[in-house]
Amino acid sequence: MQHLRFAFRASILLAALSLAACNTDGLGAGGNSGTSSNSFSQPSAPPVPIAGRWLFSSPGRGQCNMTFGAANASAAEGTIAPEGGCPGKFYMSRKWTYDQNGLTMRDHNGQTLALLAGEGGRFDGKAASGESVALSH
Repeated sequence: MQHLRFAFRASILLAALSLAACNTDGLGAGGNSGTSSNSFSQPSAPPVPIAGRWLFSSPGRGQCNMTFGAANASAAEGTIAPEGGCPGKFYMSRKWTYDQNGLTMRDHNGQTLALLAGEGGRFDGKAASGESVALSH
């Protein structure tokens, strides 16, 4: 009988440890953000309004205009409507978010295309494929 109690308690402990290891909030041990390109941070208001027409460029690869849509001037997320001729996979740009990491551009599947940091009316950063990219008015 005592052996069955021990086995029962051990199985409960293992189940509890397994559940504790399930981390669905995107945070790792110690509360640090995950580094996966599929993890999403909490949106926050960008330093400048994002909505409007921007020139997207990738040195040596080309440029195109993109219209960034937003619900209001201080929105932290919205849509992207690229115009023709965008370099690389940027013709598939559909969504943007702004959080503590910067401006993230995503495709129609939610995959990250680029992460950019902004200052004034310009954003500079890297595409997921590694090349430099920029947005300017």
